[in-house]
This record gives sequence, structure tokens and C-alpha cells, in this order.
Amino acid sequence: MKRENKKSMIEAENRPATENKLETENRPVTENKLEAENRPVTENKLEIENRPAIENKLEVENRSAIENKLESENRLKIEDRLPEKFKAEMKNLLTKEYDLYIKSFSRPIYRGIRINTNKVSLANWEKINPFKNLKNIPWCEEGKYYFDDRPAKHPYYSAGLYYIQEPSAMAVVALLSINPEDSVLDMCAAPGGKSTHALAKLNGTGVLVANDISFSRARVLEKNLETFGSKNTMIISEDPKKLITSWKAYFDKIIIDAPCSGEGMFKKDEKAIKSWQDLDRSYFCEQQKSLLDAAAQLLKPGGMMVYSTCTFSTEENEGRIEEFLAEHNEFEIVNIPLNFGLSTGRLNGTIRLWPHKVDAEGHFVCLLQKKINSIVEINRFKNNQSKKIKDDPILKDFFEAHTHMNLNQLILEHNGKIYAVNDNFPPTLKIRTLRSGLFLGELKNKKSFVPSHSLAMSYSKDFFKNVISFSSKTNLIEVEKYLKGETLFSDVINGYHIICVDDYPLGWVKALNGVLKNKYPPSRM
Repeated sequence: MKRENKKSMIEAENRPATENKLETENRPVTENKLEAENRPVTENKLEIENRPAIENKLEVENRSAIENKLESENRLKIEDRLPEKFKAEMKNLLTKEYDLYIKSFSRPIYRGIRINTNKVSLANWEKINPFKNLKNIPWCEEGKYYFDDRPAKHPYYSAGLYYIQEPSAMAVVALLSINPEDSVLDMCAAPGGKSTHALAKLNGTGVLVANDISFSRARVLEKNLETFGSKNTMIISEDPKKLITSWKAYFDKIIIDAPCSGEGMFKKDEKAIKSWQDLDRSYFCEQQKSLLDAAAQLLKPGGMMVYSTCTFSTEENEGRIEEFLAEHNEFEIVNIPLNFGLSTGRLNGTIRLWPHKVDAEGHFVCLLQKKINSIVEINRFKNNQSKKIKDDPILKDFFEAHTHMNLNQLILEHNGKIYAVNDNFPPTLKIRTLRSGLFLGELKNKKSFVPSHSLAMSYSKDFFKNVISFSSKTNLIEVEKYLKGETLFSDVINGYHIICVDDYPLGWVKALNGVLKNKYPPSRM
């Protein structure tokens, strides 16, 4: 056999084995190389040619199936978590709308901020708003939904430009016609959402008495009111029944955000669901009745009060109002227009904010007015404070040097602490009082005056003579250092200065030779 033929024969016999071996060894390399080279071209071409058709087809075919499956799974999970007694009550209350209510648990938790119009107008807020995607809350002009932002982290929160509040809770004071110069009582005020709202409506006039029977909760209330700017405010911690002796028929407006079983909290607080089963509803009903009865005596003829809860229970809502009206014929319900998705309650004139009808977690609200011709005994009194800032040389020197304060401002002194008050402040004898008026600061050994954080937070920068303002955009590091209590440095005159963010006060520093000693309260860091 010739050599060529033998070679061809061997090649023919070995080619399959060789090719198979090479294919096995090289296929991954070859495929990977081809895939790397051709994928972009192929995918781009397919994407361009087929994306609309594929997406439309998938969307049409799968959307309903996916949504139905998720809805079914979520509904089972939600209903399994809810107490059987609660579900039975809600089915009886809502009938055909029960399924819609259950579906509302799958909606996002709605969160809101309420702009402090005492510090920034709504028009100016739109110019400085640092957040994305804010949306108006329809029943509260100052209210905004927020979504992806964290408003408590922004220095505007520390400056008191807004209060973080659940959207349906904003309806309570929004629906109560608070006028300038009104005397207002918030009976269950902590943590301060409705009190800060009332402060904004009073706009530095009248008197707000913010009360919470729990002293520890009243301390939280005090902090929030201070940040918001609490001029013309008394903060007390007392059983409302004890107020009747001193303040009978004194108030123009009263807010009762009553303690309740908290069913509106179920979506955002798993603990609320668990604790509900152990609650005695009659306990809350007794408290609610006591609050309403006390308010009836504290309100002036012609005055209005608002009763609200965050429960869906008819026993704690309409039931309390029906019982109250049966015992107090000097009161009548004030009708509230059913705008913005608000629903009527089971009692004409009362309203409900249902979580399946509005973007909120739920509230009950009822406005009540005391008839103008009501015959009641009224305690008439006038604040007997006569001392003024100008009467104390140390106070006079401080306020002349650092502020544009009216030196005829009436003041109250208690253990060296100085409060600004006005003629309309009710007496606080035998009432447990945390603050009576605006806390201005403290006299130290009758030699010097130390200004309070409240003073810094209650006025605009134009009220102060020495101001250092940082930009939230270009000097945010300095702002953050200040809010952490760190020492700052600046070549300014010695003495007290107000630190601002974008011209909104944050608190005090005391300058000495270019070193700014931080006076921001440690409790707020």
C-alpha cells in the first residue's frame, strides 16, 4: 500500500475520534467566544424587533394571573392575622365593603408631613422643598404625602419647618375652625400632632393649653411643641376633671383625640393586632365618656370641640356621641361636608376616613358645638402678672443686646426660670404645670441670663441680632456638626449667636475668640 493511501486511511479512521475530542475540549471556548461576540448583536436585534410584541403579550397574559395570585395570597395572610371577633365586627359594619377594606392592607402605608406655616409659608415651602414626589393631602392644606424620603433626617425637621404625622390624623384640627386669639385646649395632646397643628392656626396669638395626663408623655409633648415654636402655650399634665374647678367655660375650642382600641393602627403595627385581643373596650369607653363630660364644662357657650379616635369601633365612636348628646342637650353636631373621600358615619354629621376610600390609615371625627344660649357659670379671671422684661436689668441688657424683643413683654418668674405670658393666660394654681408661657431662659445667680432653646425656636432669624446661617446645600457638614453638638469655629464677635440652616433658626452658640461653644440640647441629638 502506498504511503499516501495508508495516511488517508488512518486519517479517515481517526477523524471522528479526533473531532469528537476537539469538539468536547473546544466547544465551551468556541461557544463562549461566539456567545460573547454575537450576544449583543443578537440580543439587540431581538430586543428591537420583538420587545413590544413580547412585552404586550406577556403583560396581557400574565398580569391578571399574577395579580390575582398575589391578591389571594396576601388576603389569606392578612385575614389570618386579624382577630376573629374584629373580622366579624367589620363585616357587620362594612357589609359589601368588607373585601375592599381587607384589600387596603395590601396598599402602602401612607405617611405625611404637615408644614409649619408659622415658620414658612406654603409658597416659600415650594421654593425650598428638599424632597421628591411630595403629594398634597386633600383634607389638610398644609399636609403633604411623602414616599421615598426620610424627613426626620433633614435639618429642616430640627428647625421645626414641618411635623411628621399620619395623614388621616391631620383631618381632626383641619376640620376645627380655630381662629386667631382663640383659647384652645388639647386634652390628650401627646405626642403633639394636633397641638402643633393648633399652634399653626393660632399663628402666635391666643392661648394653647396642651395637656396629657401622663407626665412622661407630657415631656415628649413639651419637646415637640418647643421645636415647632411654642409661643402663648401652656403645657400641663393633669386629669381633665381637675381643670373644671379653675377653668370652667374658659375655652373657645377643645380637641379630644381620645384614647381608644387603635384598630386603625393594625396595618402598620403588628403589636396593635396582638394587644387588641386582650383589650377591654369598656375601659376606653369610660375614659372617652369622662373626657367628653369634662370638655362640656370647660367649653364656652358658642364654642366648638372635636372628638376623634383612630378606631373603627361604633361603640367607641358613634356610641359615645349618642350617649353624650342624650345627657347634654346644650350640644349639637356640626355637619362636616363630605369632600375628599370622607364618608358619613352611622350617626348623621359624624365622619369616617376609611383606609379603603382614602390614602390614609383611618380616623373617626365629630364636631360638636355648645349652644350660644347655654346657661353656665363662667369663671372670669385675668392674669395678674405685671412684671416686664424692662423691669429686670439683667434681662433688659440681654434682650437689648441680642434680640428685637418688646421690652414691655409680660413675664413670669419661677425658680429663676423666666416665661413670657400674656393677659389671657389662665391661672395655674394647683395644676401640675410643665410650662406656663414661652420659656425664655434662666437667671443664674442673679448675675447672668442663659437663653433657652425654646426662645431660639420661637422666632425668625430677623428677631435676633447675631446670626450665623449655613446653607443646606453647600454647608451641610457644618449644619450636621452643629446638630451633633460639636464645636464650630468662626471669626465673629464674642457672645450669643443663633445658628441657622438656610436662614431658619436651629439653636444657640456662644462665641469666644472665634470658638463657638455649642448650646444645642443634648436631648435632641
